[in-house]
Amino acid sequence: MTQFKGKVAIVTGGSSGIGQTTAIEFAKEGATVIIANRSEIEGQQTVKLIQEIGGTATFIKTDVTKDADVKNLVEQTLTTYGRLDYAFNNAGIEQAPMPLTDQSEELFDKVMDVNVKGVWLCMKHQIPAMLKNGGGAIVNTSSFSGAIAFATIPIYVASKHAVVGLTKAIALEYAKKNIRVNAVLPGAVGGTGTLERSFGGSQEALDQVAAIHPIGHLATTSDIANTVIFLCSDKAAFITGQPILVDGGYTAA
Repeated sequence: MTQFKGKVAIVTGGSSGIGQTTAIEFAKEGATVIIANRSEIEGQQTVKLIQEIGGTATFIKTDVTKDADVKNLVEQTLTTYGRLDYAFNNAGIEQAPMPLTDQSEELFDKVMDVNVKGVWLCMKHQIPAMLKNGGGAIVNTSSFSGAIAFATIPIYVASKHAVVGLTKAIALEYAKKNIRVNAVLPGAVGGTGTLERSFGGSQEALDQVAAIHPIGHLATTSDIANTVIFLCSDKAAFITGQPILVDGGYTAA
């Protein structure tokens, strides 16, 4: 399929995991993809994977917590390709579980900077660019932690709730200007390294996490990527301001 032929998409955090898989899916659908993250080596690897399937991609080194970097990302996109149609604001970090009293101010600032400020800055610069070509679609990465809470990771939970709030507020602001803004809220996703870091690589722990999802297994990065592609497509033309849970039924239990 080439439903995004002639369109341009930015993917932040596109060097691995959900971001990389989604970037590749955008390319398969015909979009030109801009990979934005801090590591050039890893970002260029995603560019290479896209080029190997006949797609077009560019890497732009970006720290989403810095206004100048995000502004440059969007300006370079417009200079090179002349438009911006889609954005997947996926860059984010996790929080290691620990007692509240052990959590530092530095940790709070770091998680909020990347997960909240980063999404806000991206939309701040992406939306004016999208308005120049008549509209667009944005998907922000939250988490099922943006719908419910988990003990020992309150900063992360708060940051992902904040992403949902930003998504809703900005969707309302631009609904009549043909810009749709939604959030994807993944459950536990295998193959990204996040769970492995959180649980020390224990297969037993990963199996336990998988078992708590009613569907009986972890999500794949493709499960999330397919949802993002749908939300950016014309098939989702009447969906905006929504937190879309892709959690294997976890929050329904």
